[in-house]
Amino acid sequence: MVASFFSAVTEFIAAHPHFAYAAVLLLALSESIPVIGAVVPGTAVILAISALVPTGVVTLWPLLAAAVVGAILGDGLSFWIGHRYNQRILESWPINRHPDLVTRSEAFFARHGDKSVFIARFVPGVRAFIPLIAGALRMRVSRFYVANILSALVWAPSHILPAVLVGSAFKHFGAAAAPLAILLIILIVTIRAAIHAVRLSLRHAIPLALAATQRLRTWAAARDSRSSRIVLDLLDPARPDVRFLAVLAVVLIGSAWLFFGILEDVVSGDPLVRADTAIYNALQDLRTGPGDAVMIAVTELGDTVVVVAVATAVLLWLAWRRSWRTAAFWLLAIAGASAINTVIKIALHRTRPAGLSYTGSSAFSFPSGHSTANTILCGFLAFLIALGLRPAWRLPIAFTATFIVLLIAFSRLYLGAHWFSDVTGGLAFGTAWIAVLAFTYLRKPTQPYGVIGLAIVSITALALVGSLNVYRHHSSDTGRYAFKPAEQTMTATDWWTKGWERLPSHRIDMFGEIEEPLTVQWAGSLSVIQQHLQNIGWRTPAPWTATNALGWLTAKAAPVELPVVPRLASGRLPTLTLVLANDKMPEASRFVLRLWASGLELSDRNSSDVWIGSVVDEHFDRPVSLITVSQTRSNVNASRGLLLGTSQSDRLVARSGSAENADWDGRILLLSDPG
Repeated sequence: MVASFFSAVTEFIAAHPHFAYAAVLLLALSESIPVIGAVVPGTAVILAISALVPTGVVTLWPLLAAAVVGAILGDGLSFWIGHRYNQRILESWPINRHPDLVTRSEAFFARHGDKSVFIARFVPGVRAFIPLIAGALRMRVSRFYVANILSALVWAPSHILPAVLVGSAFKHFGAAAAPLAILLIILIVTIRAAIHAVRLSLRHAIPLALAATQRLRTWAAARDSRSSRIVLDLLDPARPDVRFLAVLAVVLIGSAWLFFGILEDVVSGDPLVRADTAIYNALQDLRTGPGDAVMIAVTELGDTVVVVAVATAVLLWLAWRRSWRTAAFWLLAIAGASAINTVIKIALHRTRPAGLSYTGSSAFSFPSGHSTANTILCGFLAFLIALGLRPAWRLPIAFTATFIVLLIAFSRLYLGAHWFSDVTGGLAFGTAWIAVLAFTYLRKPTQPYGVIGLAIVSITALALVGSLNVYRHHSSDTGRYAFKPAEQTMTATDWWTKGWERLPSHRIDMFGEIEEPLTVQWAGSLSVIQQHLQNIGWRTPAPWTATNALGWLTAKAAPVELPVVPRLASGRLPTLTLVLANDKMPEASRFVLRLWASGLELSDRNSSDVWIGSVVDEHFDRPVSLITVSQTRSNVNASRGLLLGTSQSDRLVARSGSAENADWDGRILLLSDPG
């Protein structure tokens, strides 16, 4: 599914490279505009487009020129706005909604002077504000444009050329290059989105947490008990770490809420569980040999033997430093979480998505042991190390630990060892457990335990034991984690009589929501049914090109001439899509047939596959100019009836226990290729 989408995007760029150059110019420009530059992921998209240079889809020199021109224009526009409106622009909306960035940018400009225009081009955050502030502070125009042009000439190659080199490296992987590139993009986007979400949550949640702590202090001050004294001690405004405690409170509440929400969905089978299958199928479509090798090595770095070795090394270091209280908390963090994780696994008995050779409690899926153990190992270790260092080091340490944990968690998804809800639940539980322990640990002054030595011991243990584990088990794990498609087989007779009921009754989208019923099943070659249907008027939909896409913005194109919006069924795109004009409403409606692979193979008919699909009536409305709205009519019975008589063998059957209603009578149309 994901590979098909990115392949379509690449083909579109190849056919219309000028759009890629225009996009790079606009994105480079937008990154220099206040507020917009802090939100739009321009650099990530520019890097992705630059990686296509070795394939010949785009050309290097026009790409560099577009990036340079966009960067110069963006900074120039921002400078002109500041020069035109002076300090007033800094006090107007939406810039006044980001006082922290304005303050940082003003301090940056005061520290570096005119050089800040050049330097800020490479500094996230302040980059979008420095040209504006330079204009507001009346920097000389000639000096600004010298710095602006020079920085753009350095910035564009420094971003584009490394991406070109990465693209050249991926080119050597041949057919595996595209899935690997897509996988890398998904990883980057996922980690960036996670970090951005955490930043936004903390930015808005910390003030609320501080207000809540004040109310809690007022409540505790009115009581005389041991618990109230503990609360007053923890929330004393004179404590230097009271703000950090507020952050911990936000993290604890958020992660606990997320974990119990996922747990409820797993128990009740809510949409998240249905989305698990879609995400699993989408990621398995991206698997390649080189990708498997990398992800297996990553998952081996998070194996139990590595976690135990690192945990033991840290425990021995703390014991040698006689930091007994810290050692007790460390032991409780690792052992306590592992015990709770095991109890939950055994209680739920949730099966893994693939038949991997796990035994005992590890054979069960929720929550992911790799995600839980490594979240606590890296998270609590990062907490102990950051606690003894200057505040400036704390954020890089937290991001490093987060990156390692997310990479290991993603490897479990990629290898099909866990469902998405398993991994997310493990991350949430591990984070909540760290927050609980950190709250309790900070009640008393910390004992010295040699932060630098602790960091060296833990990193050395991880490198040595992790490398040894990868060396010893990589060969066997390659076979263990090899992708094994979950193909079902049955005879044609079994499918025709009752086996068809094993296939899904409704389409499930990427978010686990139940969509339209799957009212058609076809056993045979897709080319055969396609030929049959084209003989009675069905046609292949228009491809997604720039010209055809513009048809959605005009009232001239007939519905049957418009491209079809792809729909996912459990994470997969349809293999065959056909459209048919609605004779009764040719200007406002069309029928759309989509067939997806079911994973069922008929063993006694030359390995014929079974395809599942839906036929829907899409109605088009244009409420205002340049806007076309497509809606699917709910009555699927008449749409399904269009396929009656398509093959020599067809049969309408009713699902057991299906309730008839005005929209769907619960019947499935079985079609079979006589050959």
